[in-house]
Amino acid sequence: MKRLLVVEGILFLLVILLVPEITSAIGLEVAVGGWRQDPSGDIAYKGEKLSVENELKYDSENRIFGRAKIDLPLWLPNIYLMATPMKFEEEEGVKNINFTFGDKTFAANVPFKSSVRADHYDICLYYGLPFLKKATFGKLNIELGLNGRIIDFEAKVDQPTTGIKESKSLTFAVPMAYGAIQIKPVKFLAVEAEGRGVAYSSNHYYDLIGRLKIKPFKVFFLSGGYRYESVKIDEKDVKATLKFKGPFAEAGIEF
Repeated sequence: MKRLLVVEGILFLLVILLVPEITSAIGLEVAVGGWRQDPSGDIAYKGEKLSVENELKYDSENRIFGRAKIDLPLWLPNIYLMATPMKFEEEEGVKNINFTFGDKTFAANVPFKSSVRADHYDICLYYGLPFLKKATFGKLNIELGLNGRIIDFEAKVDQPTTGIKESKSLTFAVPMAYGAIQIKPVKFLAVEAEGRGVAYSSNHYYDLIGRLKIKPFKVFFLSGGYRYESVKIDEKDVKATLKFKGPFAEAGIEF
């Protein structure tokens, strides 16, 4: 709960800091929602891989997320902020061979507790394609930009029976390309798709979102959709090949 309050506070602070720009902005969209995160893949820290499903035994988790889009006038780039908390934990993990995590070796077939946190925060600068929205009378819009993702990562393994425990935490930034399309056939309905991604060496990070938005009132909207993340990283002795996917729902204001 404290972490969620911190996330919401960061979003609020960023919006407040941008008030001088917002007052002259073309538009503002703010939304808060919930994402059911279903994890799969494996993770390692200086040792053997641990399967998320079979050894860490993580299940789906529901997490709150928030986002804000600020459309600025003239040549200024638009701003897209997003905060995505992500944490999985389990007290009955087990591996059938001895395994190394960090600088510690854990015993085979002895239950262990673990947690993995991968909160991420996005700051994106983007532009809509010139004149496309006007030329289609607001029915079609395409956005292109650059996204910076800050990942706050922490992994812990604790085997109470043997008294062995180890953890690793790091914070790092990932630059990503951003692209989105919005189709609005009628005033109260929109279909949106957005993607962020980067690939380098043997690593990659892709984040894809599909959204159906309904606007029953002038500024208020409800939306739902599906989000998919695919991550392969090798960062400071942490190696991970992970996927997170699942449906989400959100509510917000747009004007």
